[in-house]
Formats: sequence, structure tokens, C-alpha cells
Amino acid sequence: MKIPILDLKPQYQSLKGEIDSAIASVLESTQFVLGSEVTALETEIADYLGVKHAIGVNSGTDALVIALRALNIGAGDEVITTSFSFYATAESISIVGATPIFADISTTTFNIDANSILEKITPKTKAIIPVHLYGQPAAMGKIQEIAKQHNLKVIEDCAQAFGAIYYGDCPDCQENCQKPLRDSLVGKYVGNLGDFGAYSFYPTKNLGAYGDAGMIVTNDDELAELAKMLRVHGSKKNYHNELLGYNSRLDSLQACILRVKLKYINQWNQTRQKVAEIYNHLLANNENIITPNISKGHVFHQYTIRVINGKRDQLKEYLAQQGIGSMIYYPIPQDQLPVYKDKYYPNPISMKLAQEVLSLPIYPELTQENIEFVAQTINDFFYN
Repeated sequence: MKIPILDLKPQYQSLKGEIDSAIASVLESTQFVLGSEVTALETEIADYLGVKHAIGVNSGTDALVIALRALNIGAGDEVITTSFSFYATAESISIVGATPIFADISTTTFNIDANSILEKITPKTKAIIPVHLYGQPAAMGKIQEIAKQHNLKVIEDCAQAFGAIYYGDCPDCQENCQKPLRDSLVGKYVGNLGDFGAYSFYPTKNLGAYGDAGMIVTNDDELAELAKMLRVHGSKKNYHNELLGYNSRLDSLQACILRVKLKYINQWNQTRQKVAEIYNHLLANNENIITPNISKGHVFHQYTIRVINGKRDQLKEYLAQQGIGSMIYYPIPQDQLPVYKDKYYPNPISMKLAQEVLSLPIYPELTQENIEFVAQTINDFFYN
């Protein structure tokens, strides 16, 4: 049996008629960049998330960069983010000339630890970028409390969390944040909890395009106007450039594909959570691993276990031998990557979890048989 970490073919086959028709319509229109499809997608995503503005851009990385630029963050500023994420999070901060400052993470959620954020704040701190890693909302009640106390901006990195909802019930939130503030955020989609939300629609994401694509969301009219300018060379109209911007326009083909898929995202995310629940049940008695926390709004972009006996790499190799794909997200914390060599002291929990995490196959089309085979193979590795 071959079970890849992700298989995009079943999803395309199930939507083939709708997607092919949408693509053909764009090809016939010959309107390939921005245009009516992008505008329609922006409206639909804004409505879905409950935000005032959605701005289509080229990628999730560009979404972060443009959000930082719109907030006037640059040289001399510091931005606190998690040490445990894909490099694009830190890279975006460095690209605008600011300095990334890395906080440690929670062992239960893999997300940025609010207490660690407090330890990193200096007079140069201008913003916080929490990452809703693996699809689990970060402790936004506590993070927003800190931001308000210290006059900081918040940019949510939602690259792995489209459709995730903050319920204030994650282990880091229940007792640590002010109830009125937390309750004002409960029930909202991630991306609608800060000054900006930044989304990636890379093909592997829960809502994935068939190429690079991204989205910025905000409830601030002025910030939205700046973001729109920055994505098209800093101009409101052609040949009247006012800012140094970017060529970061979303193309119509990606937009039409995402419009088809958006209709199914809730169904897919619910199925992902069911897959995670089955995994957790089947692996519950394995003392060699720690299964992920399942909170109500978690959309499980990744299902990530911790292998706590030092055998993570051997387990990964054994799974591969049995035809099962797995991935390590992430083997090196951002602050310890070669690009930042010797610039940061390591965060201990991030370093520890980087040696333990292993992501297993998860996608809506994964069958019960597949899930059982993966879990049984893991249990066999440790107990047979």
C-alpha cells in the first residue's frame, strides 16, 4: 500500500468538471491578471472570513511583506515572531529591513508562547507575527492583550490555517488571557483577529491554488488602500506611481480555481479534523509518541506527532519502507537557519520539538483503511 503525505489527484478528479469549466472561461476572456475573477474571489473570501477587505497577491510571502510595508515597518524596527515556522515568516521581516526577534513556542500547540513574547519586547518592537501553525489558532486573546498594552501591531500568518476559527479554548488561552478581550475574538476566523491576516494558497494548503497565490485581509480602510497600491508597483492608477511597491498581482486562473474550491473548504476542514481524531484514537496507547491537541477550531493542515524517545528519524525511515509518506516540519528552527547563523541564541522548546516532530499523511480523501494502516505501522514499529 502506498500512502503519500499528500495526494492532490483525488480532489482534482472530484472537481474536474467545475475547475476545467472555470479555467476555460478565463482562457476565453483573455483576462489573465487581476480582473473580474480576482475581484470576485476577494469579495467571496472577505464575506467568508467576515472582514472588510481581501486583497489578492502573488503568494503568502508577499502577503506578509506587503502587510509589513503597509504598517510602515522597516529598518530599525523589531518584529517578534515564532522560531518554529517556515522561513518565509522571518524572511518577510528581514526583507523589509526590520529585525526578526524569535520567541519560543508551546509544547501543546506548537504555536508562539505568549510569555516568551513578553520577554522579547524592547523599545524597538513594533509588531508581532503569530503563526497559526499546522492549522491551530494561536493564543490570540493573550497576544492581543500584549499588543494593546505595548502599542504593537499584529499580523497573523495564516498560511496553514484557512478556515480555522479561534474559540479561546486552546491550552494557552483558557487561563492566561483577559476574558472580555478573549470573548470579543471568540468565533472569528483567523486573519480577522489582528491588523492584517496573511494567507498562502500554495497547492498543498487546505485551500490551494494550482500555482503560487496569496491573500491579505484587513478591516482597516487605509491599510487596505496601501496594500492594494503596494501590490501594483505602488500606484493607484497606471503610470502614477507613488510608492516603491511590488509586482504581486494575483492571476485570474488561480482565482477561478480558488473560487471553485472555496465552496468546499468547510467540508474539507471538517474531514481533516475527523482524520485527526481517528489518528489520535488509534495512537492513544502508544507511549512513545505525543499526539496533537485537538481544539474546536483546528483545521489540521498538518497532523503532527511528537516522537519522544529519540527514534523520530528511524520511524520516518521505517514508514517510508512501508510506503507511507511523512515529513518533518520543521527540522531547523528559523533562528538557527544558515541565513541567521550565530545571530540568535536557540529557543529551547523549539530546538527540542524540532528533533521530535513528524507529520503524517492527512487530506480529506484519506480513507479509514489508509489511516488504520498508518497508525498500525507506527505501533508495529515500537511494539513488534
